[in-house]
Amino acid sequence: MNLTKQQKEYITTLIKEGKELPQEFKYLLFPSSQKEYELTYAGKMRKEDILANEDGVFPVPLQIEKTFNGGEYEEYNDGWKNMLVFGDNLQFLKTIYKNEDPLIKDKVKGKVKLIYIDPPFATTDEFQNKEGAKAYTDKKKGAEFVEFLRKRLIVAREILADDGSIYVHLDNKMVHYIKILMDEIFGKQNFIREVIWNRGNPSGGKAAANNWIHTHDTILFYSRNKDFKIFNKLYEPYSQEYIDKRFIHKDKIDRYRLQGSNNRKQYLKDSKGKAMTSVWNISNINVMALEKTGYPTQKPEALINQIIKASSNKDDIVFDFFGGSGVTASVAERLGRKWITCDLGKLSFFTMQKRILQIQNSKDLENPKKKYNKKAKSFITAQLGMYDLKKALELEWQKYQEFVASLFEIELKKHKIAGLEFDGKKRDYSVKIFDFKKFKDSTVDEEYIEQLHSTVGKKVSGKVYIIAPANYVEFLTDYYEIDSTRYYFLKIPYHVIKELHQKPFQKLRQPQSKKNVNDLDEAIGFHFKRPPEVKSEIKIEKDNITLFVKSFISRELESDKDQDEKGMKNFETLSAIFIDKNYNGKSFEMDEALFADDLLPKKSNKKDIENLKDELKKLQTKGLEIKIENKDSAQQIMVVYTDIYGNDFTETFKIDG
Repeated sequence: MNLTKQQKEYITTLIKEGKELPQEFKYLLFPSSQKEYELTYAGKMRKEDILANEDGVFPVPLQIEKTFNGGEYEEYNDGWKNMLVFGDNLQFLKTIYKNEDPLIKDKVKGKVKLIYIDPPFATTDEFQNKEGAKAYTDKKKGAEFVEFLRKRLIVAREILADDGSIYVHLDNKMVHYIKILMDEIFGKQNFIREVIWNRGNPSGGKAAANNWIHTHDTILFYSRNKDFKIFNKLYEPYSQEYIDKRFIHKDKIDRYRLQGSNNRKQYLKDSKGKAMTSVWNISNINVMALEKTGYPTQKPEALINQIIKASSNKDDIVFDFFGGSGVTASVAERLGRKWITCDLGKLSFFTMQKRILQIQNSKDLENPKKKYNKKAKSFITAQLGMYDLKKALELEWQKYQEFVASLFEIELKKHKIAGLEFDGKKRDYSVKIFDFKKFKDSTVDEEYIEQLHSTVGKKVSGKVYIIAPANYVEFLTDYYEIDSTRYYFLKIPYHVIKELHQKPFQKLRQPQSKKNVNDLDEAIGFHFKRPPEVKSEIKIEKDNITLFVKSFISRELESDKDQDEKGMKNFETLSAIFIDKNYNGKSFEMDEALFADDLLPKKSNKKDIENLKDELKKLQTKGLEIKIENKDSAQQIMVVYTDIYGNDFTETFKIDG
């Protein structure tokens, strides 16, 4: 498209003034080359802009929560540790793509052999009409979901190994849209197969549909490049009917069939079985199955087992960035693969952690009648985008510098201005990381800035950035200006400076209902934890424990006044309470998840308003009353309270025997 004279003059003015070009002009100046066909929709960004973080989502550092290694968890010879990450998966993918975080540098990017993802299908809002039938009614929501997934697929392709492959699990609502996207991102020449997972006979309302009964999902299988080499052909045992029909001969060795013109004997004992097709008949998980976790949308191990066996080898890295119930990590562990998994939901994180910590109790994938009976290999739990402030400030100085540099997009590059040393650059502007460990009795105040300016003021252009813990910064404002030079304060914890970000920071929101655990969500920027304040006590009677939660106050809110006026003292910011009924003193292994919707009084119509008032009054005086069955004569229990912002408060209770 040709630019008008006015557009050219406007763009020239913006460039001269060093201002950001509006998005529409970027596409006019740097158009994407059109493919034979592609999916066009509202809000679709250029691949180049996504990888350049123009969507407002940046890489952020990983913070280790706990390391499971040593004698109890066998270590890899090369020092690798499997990874269970809590956080936004797009931030995590971009962190891997940037390849600078010390925890994963040169260990993951370009080395992932297999990706399997089971993303949320975006059907809650857009396919439900008032009669309950499924219908596409909200195109904007559909476009948002498509772009949500496309961003992640674009970055995922960049971290796959050259001979790697990806499986994307979808239902019939979105598969056709995502197929076109996959052709765009991976190239239609790299489309390998469409796998149909036949789940078996449905139950309830699904079986009563007034047309063809829907019993399958679709899994799209693509390679990073056409010449992918990793594929281990799988076979299924012959049916008895097939054996009786084909292996009709028998000698002293075994039953056999004659092959080809030379009548060569093919013995049954030497046959691999029937080569598997692209239609997989695998039953969904039985409610009584050992592998059942109770996590919504959990997929059967047999399904993931086939994917990992076919498209990876021992010690290959397998990655699932929609971790869910942890089935990918669990199966990969038992098949001797290295694994990485990620999810932004606390229920998912705790479900996955327990599944890995108790993997010895899982079934052996080679012999399902036996237990696996091995502890997991060494792994870490980590988080990104939401950090423990105390841990961050206690880091060794070099690691602290690396951590804050990642947070604020700083290039660590020591340089001197007028003899004074600076630590790095942010968009060509100098950055000073205040050494609060060395200068414990000093602060960033007016005197500090005046002295700094007297040294470098005439040799810096417009901006200088200073990173320091908030309690070491005496300014309440975001910057201090002297002679047209602004000294910006990047505080830990961070107070958002709008001028520095294209999009306002947005926290992960935790659901208040189990049915909403797969709702789409994204995080922008990063945050530090602010644990809620919880007052509680327990009462023990024989094998029953009653937990009374007297109050739950989230510190994320500026004021508790509004909450008090509603009569719930901030209980409405409660997301869920997770309980380990037999805490071993080392690791949290969740037994029960109670969501706010199950615990708090329901919103009522006018008819029931008196009942609601009674419930609220009871909640204020007595608190939440939670019964905990103590079957195993536990010595102690652990409780994790989570608010809707993802903050946790954790406590343990000793149970007197």
